[in-house]
Amino acid sequence: MTLIYLCSPFLKSIGMYAIVDVAGKQFKVAKDQYIYAPKMEGEAGSNVSFDKVLLLDNEGSVEVGAPTVKGVKVSGKILEHVKGNKVIIFKKKRRKGYAVKNGHRQQFTKVQIESIG
Repeated sequence: MTLIYLCSPFLKSIGMYAIVDVAGKQFKVAKDQYIYAPKMEGEAGSNVSFDKVLLLDNEGSVEVGAPTVKGVKVSGKILEHVKGNKVIIFKKKRRKGYAVKNGHRQQFTKVQIESIG
């Protein structure tokens, strides 16, 4: 006889979450979670709302939008504007004396999710 034990993290309910489209990128968000979205307009401390909710899970009952779920908004608060890690771009052509080094830091907005619904 084979017994299968399931650990409690697999049985634990996640609660309410949503999948939101923010500036062409999709984020799985829950209440009181932080996300780093592409830079948005607005000062630190201002409120934002996201209308493009693609999926909504309310403790097991799942609503899938076609393409979005009607009447559902995710609201959040802008905490700060930050820069990501530096990405180095290095181009070289061997034996030609050609080498170019550039860098880039993407700008993000840190958003705290306040409510889903």
